[in-house]
Amino acid sequence: MTVDPLQSLLSTLDLSPAGNVGGQDVFTGGSQPEPLGRVFGGQVAAQALVAAQRTVGGGRDVHSLHSYFLRPGDLTIPITFTVDRIHDGRSFATRRTQASQDGVPIFSMIASFQTPDEGLDHQVDMPTGLPDPEDVPSDAELLSAVDNPVAQSWARRPFDMRHVPSPVFFSVEGDHVAHQAVWLKATGPLPDDADLHRAALLYASDYTLLEPIYRRHGVAFVTPGLKVASLDHAMWWHRPARVDEWLLYVQESPNAVGGRGLSLGRIYDRAGTLVASVAQEGMVRVPRG
Repeated sequence: MTVDPLQSLLSTLDLSPAGNVGGQDVFTGGSQPEPLGRVFGGQVAAQALVAAQRTVGGGRDVHSLHSYFLRPGDLTIPITFTVDRIHDGRSFATRRTQASQDGVPIFSMIASFQTPDEGLDHQVDMPTGLPDPEDVPSDAELLSAVDNPVAQSWARRPFDMRHVPSPVFFSVEGDHVAHQAVWLKATGPLPDDADLHRAALLYASDYTLLEPIYRRHGVAFVTPGLKVASLDHAMWWHRPARVDEWLLYVQESPNAVGGRGLSLGRIYDRAGTLVASVAQEGMVRVPRG
């Protein structure tokens, strides 16, 4: 029986409460299938956020998150999420979530939540001159014809992604520049739950963010011996957005050195509203010679 990828994601984000241990809220969750047997980083990050969201009341929404990927996650082992209610103030609340398997930490996160407020308002404009998503081939179309388990798995992700100018799966076309853009949206409708849309956006933000590093150096995913791993992930939610509508993920890498690369991202809705910003450093090791 084939499982719909989006429904699999929604089920994975629906954590099970497991009580309170030592003053910490505890939740458990499973993992989505992945071809290499490791938990997708965006999944564990989104689950950790969901765990934290469930301990915050008073209409407070997540506005920022800082996290570290500590160890690879094992798909076959349930993940335990412990939430420490660090602070509850008049306007802000802070939560620390740790994800572990068999008692060993694999991910650590601190998130801040705020009661909606008014204040100064400005944003960087969305880039112009980019093609509409309807005029760009989907990654699924390009990958579904490839007889490879990783390609087939990526072709069935819960998000429709479309690279501008083109993906770097098999080659790096055009100039070797440290920037790109990706149109993305969920492959189907999501419930009208703003917290769920925020968690799903965090999930999707981990997909392609390191690719400007590869593009700058002409390195494709299929490069023999290429080793890549996300080290950390930070995200700021600026304005509401739905992930089941088209979003533009603008990405750039300002630096790579010492086997690490830094990438920054801005996410816009189709009307040009800046809805989120993202930063991630990753280990990127290319074979010498």
